[in-house]
Amino acid sequence: MQSLLPYVINGISAGGQYALIAIGYTLVYGILRLINFAHGDVFMVAGLMMIYFTASLPMYLALPLVVACTALLGFLIERAAYKPLRSAPRMSLMISAIGVSYLIQNLAFYLTGGLPKPVTNPIPWISDTISVFGASTKRVTLVTPVLTILLVFVLLWLTKKTKMGMAMRAASKDFETAQLMSMPLMGIKINSVISFTFVVGSALASVGAMLYFTNYPNVAVTSGGMPGLKAFVAAVFGGIGSIPGAVVGAFIIGLSEELIKGIGYSTFSDAFTFALLIVILCVKPTGLFGEKVTDKV
Repeated sequence: MQSLLPYVINGISAGGQYALIAIGYTLVYGILRLINFAHGDVFMVAGLMMIYFTASLPMYLALPLVVACTALLGFLIERAAYKPLRSAPRMSLMISAIGVSYLIQNLAFYLTGGLPKPVTNPIPWISDTISVFGASTKRVTLVTPVLTILLVFVLLWLTKKTKMGMAMRAASKDFETAQLMSMPLMGIKINSVISFTFVVGSALASVGAMLYFTNYPNVAVTSGGMPGLKAFVAAVFGGIGSIPGAVVGAFIIGLSEELIKGIGYSTFSDAFTFALLIVILCVKPTGLFGEKVTDKV
């Protein structure tokens, strides 16, 4: 058991990082029924911005600026690529999402020259190495799950207790009716709700990126691919559209892949994640916390 402890700690940390990305997927899908394939690339851009901003600005300015710029990027993506297709077939939105993903990757490739950028200024304190029950790890592995759970509680409070949050839940339950209510004097501004959803999801992804890349020596153009895909799997695993489901699914996947590595089968850690998803979807197609939705004819 002592030999598996570092993998358990890393698994919980990885799960928290996946959760912060998965929430973005589940929020957007809950309202638009859209898989935002560009979300992993937004995560990657946040990592690059962290490198550039921390190299030229004090840390207390750089980190909030990363969150703000990533949130702005999410807003611009929604307004430029998704809002004009609001009444288009769902397939058009999906194709647009894929196009945005490749556009971001190519722009990042052009700006970085295609070379991985080293993390030369890791975030102080959380990047320090500590000992936990005899296991050596970085402090970020302990900070990540605590910060993730705190942010999830803030998000749940926002969705349940604020006017914007109630509008998000209304749009999630019945998007067509919410669109009608976006008419003057009806109370819901659907475009503002959707933009706010992208802003929140992107901001959380930026926090996840700063935690994630604290453990990695560099950020590459493709760095958002696998974490984004695993976060999407976590969202589906937990029941896409459910915030608690995305978080639980992310922690299960993070723990599973690290424990697979711990027992000596690291080659199959990624494959196990997707195999586990297939099994769950065969048993419960809506995911662990998903609700069965009847399509309207």
